[in-house]
Amino acid sequence: MKKAIHSKQQGMTFIGLVLVIAAVIFLAVIGMKVVPAYLEYFSVKKAIEYVANQGGFDTMSKKEIASAFDKSASTGYVTVIKGSDLVIEKSETGNVITADYQVNLPIIANASVLLDFH
Repeated sequence: MKKAIHSKQQGMTFIGLVLVIAAVIFLAVIGMKVVPAYLEYFSVKKAIEYVANQGGFDTMSKKEIASAFDKSASTGYVTVIKGSDLVIEKSETGNVITADYQVNLPIIANASVLLDFH
């Protein structure tokens, strides 16, 4: 008496493997484009915090704040925003600095990613 042993093949097909590799490459390309923009955002944030923590910040003029930001930003290799682009407001507690900007990153052909930073 013979018993029929049916074993199913297991694994990934070649087409499945190609699709997985294509998806991984696509995500890697997007990551390589987006990560530097976020690193620059953190440099902008660090430069703003440095200016805000300086002595006499609450009594500084807008021009002095913009100049201090430009000096700090140049050491952090910030190129997306300048001191003149900052929104500097006087409040009851002192000066408040905010920055809003966009980065448009081309990905492939006419496809791009738009990042809004605040």
